[in-house]
Amino acid sequence: MASPPDRLTVRSGRVKHTRRLATRAFRAETGEFIAEGPQAVREGLAEPDAVVEIFATEVGTAQHDDLRVVAERGHVPWHVVTDDVVDSIADTVQPQGLVARCRIPDHSLDTLLAAHPTFVVVCADIRDPGNAGAVIRCADAAGADGVVFVGDSVDPYNPKAVRATVGSVFHLPVVTDRDTPGTLVRLQDLGLQVLAADGGGDVSLFDDTLDLSRPTAWLMGNEARGLPEATRGLADRVVSVPIFGRAESLNLATAAAVCLYASARARSID
Repeated sequence: MASPPDRLTVRSGRVKHTRRLATRAFRAETGEFIAEGPQAVREGLAEPDAVVEIFATEVGTAQHDDLRVVAERGHVPWHVVTDDVVDSIADTVQPQGLVARCRIPDHSLDTLLAAHPTFVVVCADIRDPGNAGAVIRCADAAGADGVVFVGDSVDPYNPKAVRATVGSVFHLPVVTDRDTPGTLVRLQDLGLQVLAADGGGDVSLFDDTLDLSRPTAWLMGNEARGLPEATRGLADRVVSVPIFGRAESLNLATAAAVCLYASARARSID
């Protein structure tokens, strides 16, 4: 059953523990992260052992009693708490009344590659957590086998990044590896072509010579600086998304969605 509303306060140990998961170092130390909002909690509960416990306001509990029932069946503690407890844990200014403490999945580059992926997204030095989360969501929607964050990228389990995935972080392997060249070479050794998305690409996304039905790893660069020349040089081809109007460029998440869906279409036709 749900815990009594006065069981936990902002000074309770488990609340303090969960609040500290806002920091990357504590996430790395504990192997845990925060998932906020009903959709993220729903997706987390659908994965075995993904959710450790849930903190919910009285209003949140009343609005999402179906999720409380699912949590109870899975023996996941559901704590009914006051608004200030959720406010102290949540990353948003106006929380939706539900916050889950979750386990970071035991994925690594080794385990991802051992599954012989054929459709992967590699994010190099992406710094904005909202963009990181949006790319994960796009990758999930397009049917990718995984997302790899390389170099000096933001932690994909940052609360804002997780929120931007809207639950997709639970659906596919999301891994980090600082070795950008090593990661790309290992993907190529598995038979994936590495396509770097870059505005100054030597081939258009819609060029007939570009075979998107092949096993592919899309390489996306930093939001402001794009891909450094050394990293571009590791790609098999550098691909530009054509601009037909007067916009100077597309933002990272939009460019990723266009490229990933182009691949998804080609793979479905092949």
